[in-house]
Amino acid sequence: MHKVMIHPANYQDCQAAVDRAFALFPVAIAGRTVFIKPNVLRAANPEEAITTHPAVLEAVVRAVEARNPAAIVVGDNGGMMAYGANEASFDRCGLTAASRGHYRNIGLEAVEMPFDQAYGGKVRISKEIAEADVFISLPKFKTHGLTCLTGAIKNSYGLLLGAQKAQFHKLSGTPARFHSMLPQVYALRVPDLIIMDAVLGMQGNGPASTELRYIGRILASDNGVALDAVVARMMGVDPARLGFLLKAKAMGLGDYRQEAITLDGTFAPIPDFKAPPVNEGLTAHQASLASLVDDRLARRPVADPERCSACGVCVSQCPQQALALGDEEVPVVDMGLCIACYCCQEMCPEKAMTLKTPE
Repeated sequence: MHKVMIHPANYQDCQAAVDRAFALFPVAIAGRTVFIKPNVLRAANPEEAITTHPAVLEAVVRAVEARNPAAIVVGDNGGMMAYGANEASFDRCGLTAASRGHYRNIGLEAVEMPFDQAYGGKVRISKEIAEADVFISLPKFKTHGLTCLTGAIKNSYGLLLGAQKAQFHKLSGTPARFHSMLPQVYALRVPDLIIMDAVLGMQGNGPASTELRYIGRILASDNGVALDAVVARMMGVDPARLGFLLKAKAMGLGDYRQEAITLDGTFAPIPDFKAPPVNEGLTAHQASLASLVDDRLARRPVADPERCSACGVCVSQCPQQALALGDEEVPVVDMGLCIACYCCQEMCPEKAMTLKTPE
């Protein structure tokens, strides 16, 4: 039997809800390394409800600090429009300050893990997540045009570095295959605790819709399948129609059935909530996504010789070792190794790296 907390909250007093989550789902933290992952799709203001709100992140960081961890790391690998902009995204979202000095760019070091052969048989995830003793996930209550909702399971897509996200979108090919792949990424490092920012949520065609909805809740669980099932029901969606939940249950990651979940708090469906279509009507969305994926996969970093100082920062920070200083003392990319994570662009002190589609 799984448990899901539903607690009233706003951004001014969400600490009480966060503290309740830690009391309901105790995690051994003292003397251990804790990784905290908010949802940072891209650079956005907190009031746009595209990312986890800084008030929720700060409340979680404070709760972890009070439990005497050995270390705290806060980070995320952003979505397709944020490759090479982790630090800028955190700053714009107000999450760097909310991290209370614990933010780290997790796009620079990777650990390789075995994965589904349909996706190349291996995958690279951020080292900080793979090696953390405790993993706390902070998803956002949002809709998603491809998966209907983006919650606990979809938030783990940020384990993947750079253009692997775009590559997996492309290799999936269909919504059904994408749904089936998501729980496999989630299973690479299952969160120990999930605390969802459901204060100001999103409806319509997320995950970056302008249609916002005040929910006034913090949700929490130690099981992502159960939490996402409760979110689906709040949105008026039958969890049994969501392919990623069906796959997750089949993998033994949790249960979405109502009889398998107990609630701490009051459940209430959201009246007239605008949820995206489920498993249908996705043609336009898929076409738009495919175009975006192709564009992001095609672009590669090119050094501007007028700005480049040949300092070698981009070479040392490339997680794939795809850059080397060429004969003209400017970095040159190896197209076969580059994964389009754009860390070189983010880390360049001279802002000399630009992104271009090769001719």
